[in-house]
Amino acid sequence: MLKGFFHVPKAVNEPVKSYAPNSPEKAAVQAAYTTLWNSQIDVPLYIGNEEIRTGNTRTISAPHDHKHIVGTYHLAEKQHIEKAIANALESRTAWANMAWEQRAAIFLKAAELIAGPYRARINAATMIGQSKNIHQAEIDASCELIDFLRYNVEFMTQIYGDQPKSDSTTWNRLEYRPLEGFVYAITPFNFTAIAANLPASAAMMGNVVVWKPSDSQVFSAKIIIDVFKEAGVPDGVINVVFGDALMITDTVLASRDFAGVHFTGSTHVFKDIWAKIGANIHHYKTYPRIVGETGGKDFIIAHPSANVKQVATGITRGAFEFQGQKCSAASRAYVPQSLWPAVKEQLIADVKSMKMGSPEDFGNFITAVIHEGSFDKLAGFIDQAKKDADAEIIAGGNYDKSVGYFIEPTIIVTTNPKYTTMETELFGPVITIYVYEDAKWEETLELVDTTSEYALTGAVFSQDRYAIEVATTKLQNAAGNFYINDKPTGAVVGMQPFGGARASGTNDKAGSALNLLRWASPRTIKETFVTPEDYRYPFLG
Repeated sequence: MLKGFFHVPKAVNEPVKSYAPNSPEKAAVQAAYTTLWNSQIDVPLYIGNEEIRTGNTRTISAPHDHKHIVGTYHLAEKQHIEKAIANALESRTAWANMAWEQRAAIFLKAAELIAGPYRARINAATMIGQSKNIHQAEIDASCELIDFLRYNVEFMTQIYGDQPKSDSTTWNRLEYRPLEGFVYAITPFNFTAIAANLPASAAMMGNVVVWKPSDSQVFSAKIIIDVFKEAGVPDGVINVVFGDALMITDTVLASRDFAGVHFTGSTHVFKDIWAKIGANIHHYKTYPRIVGETGGKDFIIAHPSANVKQVATGITRGAFEFQGQKCSAASRAYVPQSLWPAVKEQLIADVKSMKMGSPEDFGNFITAVIHEGSFDKLAGFIDQAKKDADAEIIAGGNYDKSVGYFIEPTIIVTTNPKYTTMETELFGPVITIYVYEDAKWEETLELVDTTSEYALTGAVFSQDRYAIEVATTKLQNAAGNFYINDKPTGAVVGMQPFGGARASGTNDKAGSALNLLRWASPRTIKETFVTPEDYRYPFLG
């Protein structure tokens, strides 16, 4: 697994297409949307070389039109999970022994398939199944996924090329072995790119995978599977299962060959998985790798020197793009009194101008939240804010699930910096703003740091470099991704490695070599050319 004499193509970030009126990409994605909308796809389990249809199915519908069914998927039973594990382990030797450049070629081909023939299809599937507008689908399902695949190949070659020093007497080398066993990938609904990257990054390093996508992302997951198959991922390397999350996880974690989990999802679920791994630790062949990116209560803080329009735009884009369903989305903001009247005016005007509806209409900025459970939770918090004396809704506040799960972009202003929506992760188009006294800048920074258990993303807006320095220092542990004069969302692979600490995860930085290293188990090999034949050292005389 050494670098050898091969040079892979230099990774470059995929350009974002505009989807402007009359553009060819707009016509292509609209055609793909229409085709998929009427497709009625049937998604089996993918185990080894089999497509298994259990007959126990659930329907797939669009969040923005929940009565419209676009397909079904099949649910696994325990025996299918055990079979997936067995198939992964059977495939492990051949896959682990495959030359690294052959594995690289597969995933580079996958990137080009998405950049070309699959682009409209995977974007349309993400628009339908996850209710993303075209821009959000493009930067996720196409650009970020392509970037993950390209850059991970580059990172892999960098890792393999990192070798220890040798001298004339000894040749030292590092062999970057895959983990001994299989990796369990658990992926979320909100990013198609994450859904593909979590199993693919582990597989790229020679591991075999059991992948459980989110029930709310199956529609675009099917496109990912099609891409991986066409790119040449061998049968059994990435096994795909759907069904009861608890049953699947318990079955996986009971295996002696469980070697690691690659997770993105809720903090509560991740902690439960960690606890179960701890309880089973004496059973495993190796210490499992535990890699997770979990929740966030991400912040924006504006200094009195900040530009009003920049602050307002950072809040509206950061809080309301993809209906606030990004783990990095801004959900609490701190604005100084001196700026608040102008910021408030701009925010209200921006929210009033936002169109809401189906992503099929490219004029809509806001679409639906992912499912009824999310809708009901958000509606409950909005209703409570309408009743509370220390909260006021200044924009939005309405909702309707008769056709789709639509929540208006909602801005709550509170006089209580520890108000419930300043602390609780909501995962929807709701942001809460606390207006602070200008003179209490550093006190407010302390408040930002201590209000939430999470530490994923955060942003500071300021034109004062001293204030930026103070914020950067005081908020060192408050966010794994920290943004200066920008919204706290939109990390780009190869530019802003992504991940947070505290209750936001293990901070293993997806989109960097740091993450790939978690899926390798290095072996040091020392070869001595002239081997000693006498135990005596010179000091013995």
